[in-house]
Amino acid sequence: MNNFPSREIVERIRKQYPVGCRVELLRMDDVQAPPIGTKGTVRYVDDLGSLGIAWDNGSSLQVVYGEDLCRKLGDTSDGQ
Repeated sequence: MNNFPSREIVERIRKQYPVGCRVELLRMDDVQAPPIGTKGTVRYVDDLGSLGIAWDNGSSLQVVYGEDLCRKLGDTSDGQ
């Protein structure tokens, strides 16, 4: 058994977070993480469901599926 998301989950994430949409960081377990609340723009969703983000502070750390958490701006529900 692996811990990778199914193709269906990755496609759902791609629909929920299309390239160009804006997000806000809610949680990231990384010493180099941008501060919580940092906003950014989705650049891509990889085949593991992680979001490639161009953060407004210049960082480009990914939001890792199943580990980190962000929400799509304009969306009231918690996301990825």
